[in-house]
Amino acid sequence: MQTYDFIIVGSGSAGSVLAERLSGSGRFSVLVLEAGGTDRRFYVQMPLGYGKTFFDPAVNWNYKAEPDPGLGNNADHWPRGKLLGGSSSINAMVFIRGAREDFDAWAAAGNPGWSYDDLLPAFKALEDNEAGADQWRGVGGPLHITDCSNAVHPLTKRYLAAAQQAGLPFNPDFNGATQEGVGVYQITTKNGRRMSAARAFLRPAMKRNNVSVETNALATKILFEGKRAVGVEYEQNGERKIVRAGREVILSGGSINSPQLLQLSGVGPSALLSSLDIPVVHANDNVGANLQDHVGVNYTFKGKLPTLNQILRPWWGKLLVGMQYILMRSGPLSLSMNNAGGFFRTDPSMARPNMQLYFQAFSTVIPKSGERPILTPDPWPGFSIGLSNCRPSSRGEIMIRSRNPSDYPRITANAYSTNADVDEMLAAVKFVRKIAATPAMAEIIEEEVLPGPSVTSDADLIQDFRKRSGTVYHPVSTCRMGPDAARAVVDPRLRVHGLEGLRVIDASIFPDNITGNTNAASILTGWKGAELVLEDQK
Repeated sequence: MQTYDFIIVGSGSAGSVLAERLSGSGRFSVLVLEAGGTDRRFYVQMPLGYGKTFFDPAVNWNYKAEPDPGLGNNADHWPRGKLLGGSSSINAMVFIRGAREDFDAWAAAGNPGWSYDDLLPAFKALEDNEAGADQWRGVGGPLHITDCSNAVHPLTKRYLAAAQQAGLPFNPDFNGATQEGVGVYQITTKNGRRMSAARAFLRPAMKRNNVSVETNALATKILFEGKRAVGVEYEQNGERKIVRAGREVILSGGSINSPQLLQLSGVGPSALLSSLDIPVVHANDNVGANLQDHVGVNYTFKGKLPTLNQILRPWWGKLLVGMQYILMRSGPLSLSMNNAGGFFRTDPSMARPNMQLYFQAFSTVIPKSGERPILTPDPWPGFSIGLSNCRPSSRGEIMIRSRNPSDYPRITANAYSTNADVDEMLAAVKFVRKIAATPAMAEIIEEEVLPGPSVTSDADLIQDFRKRSGTVYHPVSTCRMGPDAARAVVDPRLRVHGLEGLRVIDASIFPDNITGNTNAASILTGWKGAELVLEDQK
């Protein structure tokens, strides 16, 4: 039976960073177990290819949440990356760190070392930002971040002007001094190719002799001797295999897979485990609980000026942008659909923004079934202004259904299950209409298509956003960090409470969700987690 110093389960945003950082000195051997396969696929590397990977079972877990009363009983599609790089290989690439206050709140809750000032040096060290270095920004790090200011669709400038007319300041850098305002999103790409965590961190690490990566390797159980994790059982090509960890087992499967593997291994709510005849290694009701996610909705308009619809819909347009991408690594296929966005407060008394905006110079009111709408835009010039909540108070859970590791867990999102979440979204959609009514926007809008001008009363607006909202793919907190074992899964050093030789290092440890997209903070968690692991090695 082979032994490695560290076994990392999952090669996603955090796991890829861990593999690189823990192996860097050459002192330790590292094994990465990835349930999916390679990231060397055209539609993974091409930024806009995430339209193709959105439902592709070859690279995507394709989870489905339970029917949600808060979403008009819709059962939401939850894509998660099942390949090297994890969800960073199939996401929309927007790079947002989160607000200073988010991380300061983590530290204030009893997690020393996790304040914004503590984390800023790590954020700067891991990035290579095309916009250049400053007080907030880093260059020369492994993760290249592209400044898209000069590449976005011309309609984006209209959106930026309209949002400013609606009262928001222009913000050239959402990861700079302040987050509030509107601006162009920076994205994780380099030279027109996706800059996933696998490309930035894991691929360089795989060149080292002390790093092994096993793909198509589904971790099925953490092995314990008493209260100490000593190895992992996994399935690969129909065969059951066991590997031992000389130092630590580290779970980096993300907010769905990490709690699932803990529960399958006997770490979780004792009532659930007992009901499934899983021997309890360590009882903790927080494993899989406290699920938080961002939920969003689009308002879609028919325009009087050309949008990306006119290029991406016809065959000749597809050919044109395809050639532009293949020959020049530029054009719409080299970008995210979210060209620009912003952050605002629905209540001026709030200390930080609670809503995020997205601008998309295309529309997909008539999508094909089983396909991400990006691939078939509408036959008329359309665009969307989207938004999502940043720190909703609704809480859900992720719990296993059976002892079978191949059975998907039950995802209960409980979206809009608090009055506060409903009230702030109501205020937010009204603000989207305020942006659309400004002179800069109103003069190019022919009509509001979704939800449409007939939807005006508060009751109708609420019914509409319940019916049309969905996850924006930022689940966190299912193995939350905290000093109190009665309320958390891991301690501030990301060690699982009550157990030895076992850590969780991924977005599931966030004590609370952050203001914005979660990938940057997931990568940061891998970087910070690696520092903690290395500090603790004797």
